[in-house]
Amino acid sequence: MFQFHSLLAVSEQTTDLVKWISIVGVVVLLLAIALIGFLKNGKRLDTKRIAFAGICVSMSFTLAVIKISPVQYGGSITLASFVPILLYAYVYGLADGLLVGLIHGLLNFIEDPYILTPATFLFDYLLAFMSVGIMGLFRNMQRKEKGCLPLVLGAICVFSLRFISHLLSGMIFFMQDSVWVSFPAWAMNNAFIYSFIYQCIYVPADAVLATLVLVAFCKSGVLDTLVQIMQGKRKLEN
Repeated sequence: MFQFHSLLAVSEQTTDLVKWISIVGVVVLLLAIALIGFLKNGKRLDTKRIAFAGICVSMSFTLAVIKISPVQYGGSITLASFVPILLYAYVYGLADGLLVGLIHGLLNFIEDPYILTPATFLFDYLLAFMSVGIMGLFRNMQRKEKGCLPLVLGAICVFSLRFISHLLSGMIFFMQDSVWVSFPAWAMNNAFIYSFIYQCIYVPADAVLATLVLVAFCKSGVLDTLVQIMQGKRKLEN
């Protein structure tokens, strides 16, 4: 086991380094989206793809700021912050969804940087946010007019993967003698149980809120309008 104070000292140095690497990473990923979109679809759709990537990431980042934190030093329940990037992944597919999720994760890290080990950075900021790309697998699933099933199933898969990522990260925190919240004794003796309870405090609530918003979009017809606009089948009205 590492000594806790020594681990924190190393963590602060590592966090600062990864922060600057992440800034460079965001720029590189934005360029990657532009290149991939150009090679696949041509210049016109590439511009639309990049524009909506920027809009969706910006909206998700802004919504993530509006939050409550039921647990100290950890996850928060946001104002459905995953919804914009989930919609982006639904419209543009798995690859674009993974890239946008990765950018969103890196931006969240830059905004409030902290990691304990490289593994926790991987699980908490990369894999957890890249999970939104899975929504792209449901884009071709047949849905009735104003139907919600593909979006709901996609959201369930996305937040399940996010939960697992945070769960693994929490287990690593626990095993490094880093315990932020005091639970009953029976939960403090097992890394899995501790992390599972910790994640259950906020991830399911965040998932339910985002899913309800997606359902509201579907039932109101807003989803179909947004999809048509993002696909270039409908122009924005003044």
